[in-house]
Amino acid sequence: MSDRLLNTAEAARMLRVSQASVRRWSDSGLLEARRVGRRRERRFTKSDLENFLKPGSSAPPGRPDAGQRDVFVGGTTVPIHGHLATFYDSDESRLRLTVPFLRDGLLLGQPCFLAAEGAIQEAYLEALRREPGIDIDAAVRNGSFHIVAGPGSDVEGALAYWGQAMSDELAAGPTLIRVVGEMASERTVFPTDDEMIRYEVAYNLIAKRFPTVTMCQYDVRVFSGETIFGALRAHTDLFELGLAAFLI
Repeated sequence: MSDRLLNTAEAARMLRVSQASVRRWSDSGLLEARRVGRRRERRFTKSDLENFLKPGSSAPPGRPDAGQRDVFVGGTTVPIHGHLATFYDSDESRLRLTVPFLRDGLLLGQPCFLAAEGAIQEAYLEALRREPGIDIDAAVRNGSFHIVAGPGSDVEGALAYWGQAMSDELAAGPTLIRVVGEMASERTVFPTDDEMIRYEVAYNLIAKRFPTVTMCQYDVRVFSGETIFGALRAHTDLFELGLAAFLI
């Protein structure tokens, strides 16, 4: 018997989450979806949704983990060593790309880092606690999810932190390392925004040296236009991947 296709609203009701969550998981490639009709609307099968809810259903069939060479971010394939900037203008949009990015990594057994503090850090933890299939508090305790308030007190210290932290992860065996940096938090360790951008430029060397995909998030409500322009120039991968995909 054929499996009836469900629309996004029906899938959200079955999973007991918002339609926005269903769209995020579909965009990340974590939840299988079919595109139908001229408008390419999402459709889901009941069996796919049931499999998604099962403990240990870490990824779609055929998804590699330690040997993974790229990841999905908002429906865009990002190769290993990618260093991206994303730009958002609301508390809700802050989490649209990064929460599924982190959840996907945790399900695949990949080490994840979050550079955030205060209310921003708590917003991430609350959102990740609602994600099916992971226990974010257990991940923090066992060291698979690292929270960094500020990686160092200056550019050199920050780069030294990432170099050591990533070397430590690789000592346990090949893996892909996922990093989310909330720049509104990271800026607090630098005396000026210009110094923060210098750090971003220098981080490109870390990204190319280690098997990472890094997302640096910019809240356009708190940064000047000059700083945003500097962030665009510091993240050259954006222009190869298509900048529009990361304006949220």
